[in-house]
Amino acid sequence: MSTPDRFMRGSSLCASMHGPRGGARQVHARGPRPARLVAVAVCIAAGAASAQQRQASPEAADAAAPSVLTAPGESPQLGEPATPEQIAGWDIGIGPDGENLPEGSGTPSQGAEVYATKCIACHGEDGAGGPNDVLAGGHGTLTDAAPVRTIGSYWPYATTLFDYVRRAMPYTQPQSLTNDEAYALTAYLLELNGVIDRNDVMNADTLPRVAMPNRDGFMWAWPDWKQ
Repeated sequence: MSTPDRFMRGSSLCASMHGPRGGARQVHARGPRPARLVAVAVCIAAGAASAQQRQASPEAADAAAPSVLTAPGESPQLGEPATPEQIAGWDIGIGPDGENLPEGSGTPSQGAEVYATKCIACHGEDGAGGPNDVLAGGHGTLTDAAPVRTIGSYWPYATTLFDYVRRAMPYTQPQSLTNDEAYALTAYLLELNGVIDRNDVMNADTLPRVAMPNRDGFMWAWPDWKQ
C-alpha cells in the first residue's frame, strides 16, 4: 500500500472515532483535554506500529489479523454445541395434548396457598387483577365491545396454562416453581374460573382432559393437525 493510500485509510478510520481533523466529536469529546491528548497519542503510536509491521512483513501482519471468515467445513468457534442435558433443561414446552407433562400434582386449595405468597401482589385477590392481568371472570364477554380475556373466558387449553405458569411465573423468578406448585396453581386458577371443582387433583393424567369453556372458539391454522 502506498503512503497516500495509507494516509487516506488512516484518516478514514480515525475520523470515524475522533471526528474530522481530530475534533473528537464522539468518543473523547467530553473527556478532559489531557485525556484526549493521551488517547490520540496512543492511537497514533498503535497505528504507526501496525504500519511498520505491515511494511516489514505483510504476510505476517495478514496472518496475525483476525478474520471473520473460515474455511469450508470449519466452525467460527463461537460457543460450544449444547449437550442433551442442556437442551432438556430448556425444552420444557407442553402442547395441547399434554405430552411431556412432568410428574407431580396439585389441588386448588394447595394452589391458593402458593398464590397468596407468590402471585397475589401482581394479580390481586382471587385473580381480580392489579397491577397485572385479570386472571378470572369475563365469561360471555368475548363478543362484547370490550371483551375480558381471562383464563376461563379465553384460553382454549388447560395444559397451556400449566406451561405458562411453570415457564414464566412468578414474573421476578421465572422457572422457580416446583412441578407440584405449578400443578397446584393451575388447579387453583381453573377452580377460580369455575372450570374444575375444589377437590379435583391436577396431574399429567387429569390436566389434558380438562375441557376449557372456549376450546371451540379458535380456528386451526393447520386443520390437518387437529386431533
